[in-house]
Order: sequence, then structure tokens, then C-alpha cells
Amino acid sequence: MPSHELPAREIPGEYGLPFIGPMKDRLSYFYSQGGELNYFTTRMEKYQSTVFRCNMPPGPFIARNPRVVCLLDAVSFQTLFDTSKVEKRDVLDGTYMPSTSFTGRYRACAYLDPSEPNHAILKSFYLSLLAKKHHKFIPLFRQAMSGLLSGLENELSTQGTSYFNDLSDSMSFEFVFRLLCDKSPSETNLGSDGPKSVDLWLFGQLAPLMTLGLKFVPNFLEDLVLHTFPIPFFLVKSDYNKIYDAFYESAGSFLDEAEKAGLKRDEACHNLVFLAGFNAYGGMKNVFPALIKWVGNGGADLHRRLAAEIRAAVKEKGVSLAALEKEMPLTKSVVYEVLRIEPSVPYQYGKAKQDFKFENHENSFMVKKGEMLFGYQPIATKDPRIFKDPDEFVADRFVGEGEKLLDYVFWSNGRETDDPTAKNKQCPAKDLVVMLCRLMLVDFFLKYDTFQLQTAKILLGSSVTFKSLTKSPRGPSIN
Repeated sequence: MPSHELPAREIPGEYGLPFIGPMKDRLSYFYSQGGELNYFTTRMEKYQSTVFRCNMPPGPFIARNPRVVCLLDAVSFQTLFDTSKVEKRDVLDGTYMPSTSFTGRYRACAYLDPSEPNHAILKSFYLSLLAKKHHKFIPLFRQAMSGLLSGLENELSTQGTSYFNDLSDSMSFEFVFRLLCDKSPSETNLGSDGPKSVDLWLFGQLAPLMTLGLKFVPNFLEDLVLHTFPIPFFLVKSDYNKIYDAFYESAGSFLDEAEKAGLKRDEACHNLVFLAGFNAYGGMKNVFPALIKWVGNGGADLHRRLAAEIRAAVKEKGVSLAALEKEMPLTKSVVYEVLRIEPSVPYQYGKAKQDFKFENHENSFMVKKGEMLFGYQPIATKDPRIFKDPDEFVADRFVGEGEKLLDYVFWSNGRETDDPTAKNKQCPAKDLVVMLCRLMLVDFFLKYDTFQLQTAKILLGSSVTFKSLTKSPRGPSIN
């Protein structure tokens, strides 16, 4: 149906009484309705709409204003990418913003709207930095992956199982630090504690948006501790200072260039820590276990197909950008499908800059200036109007004609077919993340034929434990 013919509809939903409504919705979101997915789907059914009003946690005491308009389909969700209509100032974490104490009293680039001068300076600098480092991506990551795979084999041989997440976190932090600082974090004051220190720093910022799921902790007690008062910075100050000092002492050339670009040296370093710790390491902490989980659960037939494609492409062109981009359609599709079905950043927010009209599949809606718009990506990227069998992992979904569906893959705060620029909020390392996921699969299936896993849901994403690895070609099983 043409856009102008869509019937207008008032946005359904309600916020309830002040304080009581947000408190009720917070308890429903975290506890009584069985989690966030059910919180949204029950309201979609109630209002017969993918667009509706509700409160988003953390609510009273912490949040400035918990009221949002939810956009839960592949059409309306894209409204959040239009920075001419929505403001991205201080909305990274939605209705709540951590204290700037966690970022050196500066607002990091991720919290800036593109209209703010420092956004263009910082984003352009990130894009330039990544462009200069592109020749290091493959060798550095493969070196880090070699250590990860050795760790998996050693633990399987000695313990019978291997917990992938810890090895992946160590590998990810090693890669990010070497890429940005040209040395291993073990050569700094961080030693081997980098991932642990960053995890504590991340938890301090994101705790009000989490639930720990600990059965021995009563819900009311967890709600009081996590969702009523923000975690004070002093609890993680020593860990953050160790991270900051390591980057300040090791990224001299980066900081020199930042000063030439007009940034204060300490501001540039705090932003570098945020880029490395929150954006890069934090993203990898989620996406790599998700990738291995979905591929592992895909079974031996998918493993056989991936191994055949990867080995043939590498035999022809080596492990190169050309091989990754042009010779591995199934591998590419698998990565996109993981990013679609389990996006690393599930939430997107934006505040209306003006009164404007937007649409979903059935209706048009009017939003008022100042209203907060919210999109929950794990529902929007499973839109049944766009994707066949949207809740199923379909490895070759994006092969051939399926590539047209990439317009509806939004994991990077933009469409997969768009490019990050200084004028938008799309992840500056979008293409790097996709490439690293492909590289991870390449290194797995160059060395192994298949593997078996045990998986579970944890605080941030998926828990992955290896139960066996079968070496290639026809090597002994490791279990």
C-alpha cells in the first residue's frame, strides 16, 4: 500500500500514574512477565500494534523520564536512524544515563548527537584510525585466534570441557589493545586483568538495565540494589584508572594525532577507552559467543558446508579480504543471520526533534516533539512481514537474492547496506565486526570439521561451553 494511503491511528498504550505506573512496568519487565521479550509481545497482542506507549526501566529514582513510544517492526524501527528527526543526545542507554564519572567527566562520542561539534571530530577520527589500521586486522586477529584455539584444545584435553566465553574475552581484549596500542596489554600495568577490569567498569554503568537472574536473591532485593540507585563510580574507580593509564601510556601516537585534531589529550584518551572497552570489547563479548552458539547448534551438516566453502576459498586466494568478501557467500550469510537473530545491541533510542509522522506496515502515527522513541531490535529484525520463519536460524538466508534482505539487518545502529559517517550514529567499526566474525569461522573450519557445545543464557548474551572438537583432516577428536 502506498505510504500516503496508510490510515492514521493514535498511538495506543498508557503510562499509568506517576511513579506507580513506571514501578509496575519495571517489575513486569524484569520479573513478573518472564523477561523483556514477553513484556513487549504481550503489549503487541493487547494493542494489536507494533507501535505503542509504555514505560521503560529503570524507572523511578534513576531514569529522567521512563515514558517511551515503542517501535517493534522493521519499518517503524528505521525512524531511529533519521537524525534529522530524532536526537541522539545522551540516549545510548535509553531513559537512564550513567554518571560521566565513568568516562573522565566527559560525555563519550556514543552519547553525543551528530549536531554537536565534538561528534564529527571524534567519529571522523575513529574512521580515520580504522582506515590506517586496516592492514593489521587479519594478521592480528588470526594471531589472537591461535591462542584461543590452543586454549580450547588444552582445556578439553585436561578438563573434558572448555568455557569459550572467558577465552573469547581474553582474545578480544588482546586484539583490541594490540590494534590500538601496538603492544600486548600484558606489557602494561593491566597484565592479564584487562577483561576483568573492563567487565567491572561496564557493570557499573549498565547494572540498572540488568537482572542477574540469581534464584537465591529475592526479586525485591535485587530490584532495590540494581534498579533503584545507580552504582557509584568509586566502586570501580581503581579498575578504570588502571585501564585509562594503560591506554594513556601506550597509545601515544593516537593521542598526539587527537591533539592535532583539536581534542584535549585526556578527553581523547577517555574516548579511546570507551571505544575500546564499551564499543569494541563490549560488543565482541556478546557477538562472538552468539556466533559460535548459533553455528554450533546448526549441526554437522552446516559445519560440513562451511568447512568445504572456507577451505576451497582459502586454497584459491588465501585468508584475504578478497576471499572473505567474494568467495564465501555461506560464511557471510551465517554471520549476517547471527547479527539478525541475536543483535549485540538490542535497544535503540531517540528523542523527537519535532512533531512528525512515521509509519509501520499498517498505519501512520504522529509523535510530538520531545517524546522518546524506543526500538527493541530482537523483535524488529524478526518481523514476519520481512523474514520467512523469522524465529529460526536460517544459515543461507542472505545468499543470492537473499542479500536484498540486508536492508533489514540493523545491529550496527543503521541498515547493513548503509555506511558509518561522521553525520550518523552507525557503529564506526561495523565492517570490521562483520569481517572478524567471518575470520573466526575461517580459523575454526580450517582446523576443525565439527564441534559440540552446551549453551545457556547469561547476563550479557550467551554462555558457550565446548564439549568436543573434531580436528581436520580426519584428525582425532578432542573431548
